[in-house]
Amino acid sequence: MGSIIYDLYIEYFGTKNIIWFFYIVNLIFSIIAFKLGFARQLPLLKSIIVYILLAIGVVIITIFSLVNFPITETLLIVSIVLGIYRFRLHTERKNRQ
Repeated sequence: MGSIIYDLYIEYFGTKNIIWFFYIVNLIFSIIAFKLGFARQLPLLKSIIVYILLAIGVVIITIFSLVNFPITETLLIVSIVLGIYRFRLHTERKNRQ
């Protein structure tokens, strides 16, 4: 089974700028997953280093997306699950007080 987002992008936009599209989408979902999944607040310099390394690492993820693996969909699902988890955690903490 191929990537749904890849197939939709090819159908509507062709192959023009597909690399940049997947890079930006994967980077956005990776940042969201990092922010929702990492419990601690990092100092500014460490956060900058993490985001730079994340931007470099997303290049590999983008290559997998272009090979038609469902990486972008997986990042989307991870972001949604972590968002639901954080929301439920927030409401439980709010109800305790």
